[in-house]
Amino acid sequence: MADVTLDVKGMTCPLPVLRANRALRGLEAGDRLRVLATDRASVVDFQIYCRESGHALISWSEQAGAFYFVIRKKAE
Repeated sequence: MADVTLDVKGMTCPLPVLRANRALRGLEAGDRLRVLATDRASVVDFQIYCRESGHALISWSEQAGAFYFVIRKKAE
């Protein structure tokens, strides 16, 4: 099981979700993608994206103005 980190700090909507989507396409089912973002809108964006795509938003947190998301890729 892979654990990949994607740094999209400084990017604004919709780029963080688009970059995460691209990164997830290259992963195997069950792999985890950790996303680091600074756009406040990314909190809602990733919740909606995961709900609609079927990927699991395992966790998210905020620390010092940065948002950290952990997404598990869905089974194909």
